[in-house]
Amino acid sequence: MYIKDIELINFRNYDYLKKEFGRNVNLIIGSNAQGKTNLLEGIYLTSIGRSFRTSRDSEMVKFGENQAKVKIHAEKEIMDTSIEVILKKDAKKSIKKDGVNVRKTSELLENILIVIFSPEDLKIVKDEPEKRRKFIDRELCQIQPLYYDSLSNYKKTLVQRNTYLKEENPDSSILDLWDVQLAKYGAKIIHIREKFIRKISGFSGKIHSSITNGKETLFLEYNPNVLYVEDEKEQEGYFYDEIKKAFKNDFRQRTTTRGPHKDDISFYANGINMRSFGSQGQQRTCALSLKLAELSLIREETGEDAILLLDDVMSELDVERQEYLIKTLKENQIFITTADIDRQLLSSFPEAEIIRVENGKIIS
Repeated sequence: MYIKDIELINFRNYDYLKKEFGRNVNLIIGSNAQGKTNLLEGIYLTSIGRSFRTSRDSEMVKFGENQAKVKIHAEKEIMDTSIEVILKKDAKKSIKKDGVNVRKTSELLENILIVIFSPEDLKIVKDEPEKRRKFIDRELCQIQPLYYDSLSNYKKTLVQRNTYLKEENPDSSILDLWDVQLAKYGAKIIHIREKFIRKISGFSGKIHSSITNGKETLFLEYNPNVLYVEDEKEQEGYFYDEIKKAFKNDFRQRTTTRGPHKDDISFYANGINMRSFGSQGQQRTCALSLKLAELSLIREETGEDAILLLDDVMSELDVERQEYLIKTLKENQIFITTADIDRQLLSSFPEAEIIRVENGKIIS
């Protein structure tokens, strides 16, 4: 899979841009705040219909304008496809796939497969659990529309339940309506996450061993907030019982304390917990292994090579990690943003498409 071209209209700091891309490496060069990451954001938007930087679509519309447009054409193993997203300041966005309106975001998924790697991702091992949950959700939403629907319904139900818990005297029969829904969607989320972590642990373990020349073996452990039960129907019942047991605590805290919105992941290298005892270098190697494992997993699940976005991350990796990254990414289309022309990058990618960005315009 690769993106052939992109069209941006009133997107972030771009008035208008129509640009064709190389099918292998695209090196995007420019000073800070010129539009490099905005270009990656536009590409990513066509994958799952949302930004990796903001939850507000209106923030992507150029200041002083009412709407923005992003359109890409991509070539896939079987057939070409086009995705168009219209963002509006004061209305819901609209999405078209091959000229046909997409009614639900889940219909957009599995079309443009993207993995993004930024300096923030290097902190995924040591940062708060929310970052690790976002990693799980971002990946699974792309390749499993069922997960996207379950997560979306779970989050809506969670908001409603938490809002009702703030009432002075919540009615248990009304609360039960949300409890049933939370258990239903939560059980699906837990089961899909468990399988995902198990698979990506296998891929990342092999990659991590290769990066460290066999010195370290990486293992990922899923830490569900509600005990994992192998049978999904039993999982639903167990989760429902846990919600009921937690009611007094939930009411006291005025929020839902049990469920997959509290899940986490642990990283172990040679049996050592990397979050608690790993060095910064070890933690970064874990993060790199995880991102490369995403590419392997997508290939196995979909038969497609995902597009990799490297947002100003190369300068954060040492030479050894950079070389490993470059060596292993021969089949994927890559977009790399950097502030300066890096001789090592240019020598590593002699056939790279050079894209210079200045104030929302391509200058070469």
